[in-house]
Amino acid sequence: MSHRSQYVRCAGREIHYTEWGADHADTVIAWHGLARTGRDMDELAQHLSARYRVICPDTLGRGLSQWSPDPDHEYCLAFYARLAADLFSQLGIARAHWVGTSMGGAIGMVCASGLAQPTLKGRIASLVLNDNAPQLAASAIERIKAYAGNPPAFDSMLELEAFFRQVYQPYGWLSDAQWRRMAETSARRLPDGRLTPHYDPAMIRQFTHHEDDYLIWRHYDAITAPVLCLRGAQSDLVLPEVAQAMRTRGPRARVVEIPDCGHAPALNVPAQLSLVADFIDAHN
Repeated sequence: MSHRSQYVRCAGREIHYTEWGADHADTVIAWHGLARTGRDMDELAQHLSARYRVICPDTLGRGLSQWSPDPDHEYCLAFYARLAADLFSQLGIARAHWVGTSMGGAIGMVCASGLAQPTLKGRIASLVLNDNAPQLAASAIERIKAYAGNPPAFDSMLELEAFFRQVYQPYGWLSDAQWRRMAETSARRLPDGRLTPHYDPAMIRQFTHHEDDYLIWRHYDAITAPVLCLRGAQSDLVLPEVAQAMRTRGPRARVVEIPDCGHAPALNVPAQLSLVADFIDAHN
């Protein structure tokens, strides 16, 4: 099933999203990671679109969404949750399942808790956290800051693709066509004609202006929806002891380790797609 490219204004900002399975009543929100775009969710969205409407946003400052005119205050989980709440309202979504990779999972936790956006309390039917947790390893955050805050520029698309293949090797297996699509949907040209990843480098201010923005146990503990956490077996972001704590605190997540992946599984192979789909189906 093909998708449609759509735009909507949320919290005064233009947000781009792709929509799959538009005729279905039940909805899944699939939200990407920190320096990525909604197109990362293509395989998952296509898999689910036979029975669900799937919405894959580009976060503010990423992909085809507007860049923030106020980066110090808007590149943070609280504002992203505000965008999500408005997205629900603008698209007429009464209730939805949420699948979030990395940052997308953190936004999902903040939304599902209802602490930052009370209008969303009880409206997240289930929550899948793809290699995300309410407490992240400090060393991994430093690694992400090092590459995301200073995106390189390349003369050619093939060089950009090679960069993505290196940086996102922990995603696990991707086909050549999927790597090529990642490059083509994640590229923008600089004034000098070179190519760089398609996001606002200022989004890294989330880490410099919002200290401990990703330390969100209070949100996790307030969640009542069922939670599935997919942890890359070699993840340096979600530590085993944190995953274990998630099993016993708050919503008592089901934690499944994904072999041959680090941060974060690409959600593009049958075993991963089935895990997510079966979980959503069970709670629909």
